[in-house]
Amino acid sequence: MTDKYQDEFTEGEENGKKDTHEPEKFCSLCHRSEHVAGKLIDLPNHIHICSDCMQKSFDMMNQQMNNGNLNYSDLFHMPGISMIDLTGLQNQMAQPKKKAEEKREKQQEPVLDLKKIPAPHKIKATLDEYVIGQEYAKKVMSVAVYNHYKRVATDTMDEIEIEKSNMLMIGPTGCGKTYLVKTLAKLLDVPLAIADATSLTEAGYIGDDIESVVSKLLAAADNDVSKAEHGIIFIDEIDKIAKKKNTNQRDVSGEAVQQGLLKLLEGSEVEVPVGANSKNAMVPLTTVNTKNILFICGGAFPDLENIIKERLNKQASIGFYADLKDKYDNDPHLLEKVTVEDLRAFGMIPEFIGRLPIIFTLNGLTEDMLVKILREPKNAILKQYQKLLALDEVKLEFDEGALHAIAAKALEKNTGARALRAILEEYMLDIMYEIPKDDSIGQVIITREYIEGTGGPQILLRGQEVPLLETAYQG
Repeated sequence: MTDKYQDEFTEGEENGKKDTHEPEKFCSLCHRSEHVAGKLIDLPNHIHICSDCMQKSFDMMNQQMNNGNLNYSDLFHMPGISMIDLTGLQNQMAQPKKKAEEKREKQQEPVLDLKKIPAPHKIKATLDEYVIGQEYAKKVMSVAVYNHYKRVATDTMDEIEIEKSNMLMIGPTGCGKTYLVKTLAKLLDVPLAIADATSLTEAGYIGDDIESVVSKLLAAADNDVSKAEHGIIFIDEIDKIAKKKNTNQRDVSGEAVQQGLLKLLEGSEVEVPVGANSKNAMVPLTTVNTKNILFICGGAFPDLENIIKERLNKQASIGFYADLKDKYDNDPHLLEKVTVEDLRAFGMIPEFIGRLPIIFTLNGLTEDMLVKILREPKNAILKQYQKLLALDEVKLEFDEGALHAIAAKALEKNTGARALRAILEEYMLDIMYEIPKDDSIGQVIITREYIEGTGGPQILLRGQEVPLLETAYQG
């Protein structure tokens, strides 16, 4: 801190108005600001030196010592240097070396204990507590994750190398793709990074670099490289990087991104910035090996059903036993018939699909599934509202008809389970607003008539068993 700023700070303290603004530091040798030169080394007497000037000073001293013009003992008698703690500086500069040695020691220790990895049936049982339906998807994910972490734990056991089991999830919006991955990462207690493929572009263009997905995982692991190298990366909206058709321009956010992701999926050492998403940022870089990182890609793949229908109709549309063209129009399990050829026709390149060996689909949600989603999971939406009202000492209940009415409205929105909260927020607004006004209310029952707009919720006073009002607080 310069004398000018020191005086201002002292004067502010004397007046009882402490200045909270910290002035920007400048290098005492090259006079560059910390914003330009990077992190400065703080020395006594408010001296700040950038790493470049510090390195030049040491190089000059080494040259003088090699030429015999300077002895090590002379450093302590040089003006302005006798006050510097050279031991502290040496320790500060030796920290990267220590960190590298610690990293090597950590790598020698077993990162995962094979006995602590939960078996597939235990993984699926935990997923069942949070995710309704999607039995096949949960089974596939449980086996794939179990095999992946067995591969990581036994990596150096013998000469047989087990390949990665990266996954591709295909399913309509709101069917639980992201929620499955989040629940899985919480169960395994491993760092998880969720990236959006729509923001990824080829290096050099506006947007996130492809390596930014690894940067997010490193941040989720608190910048612990060894921990990040055993994490999970979920790339959502993967269908948005399909090859653009009939375009004369460079496809910087489609096929180019698929090509760039190949090395990450396969497993390679990539340099990623620490604490930033772009290599252009003035931050240090670190090397992360993606060999043991599990990649899960997910996407809705709109119009993929039409590609599947076209293929199926082409196979059985000639001869006496030909199928009708509209045979597959209302097939709820049409997406399960997807093949690699269908994904290629959609715009995914063969090399990219080849690095995602496990391909599975999730079913669209039915009304009964939506009703179960409302009330059965551990953190079900209804349980959340019941807890909110319980804090006001009010009991909240939903009758069976109201649940089916909410599920029917959610199906009309065609956005999956996401529509449930939007609908509940709409109908619970007046109730959440009015109930704290009246301390005598003890119970609220949401009825089908209230959801359909033909009546109101049942309001019961404390100690009463018969509804007091049926049309109060009607939206």
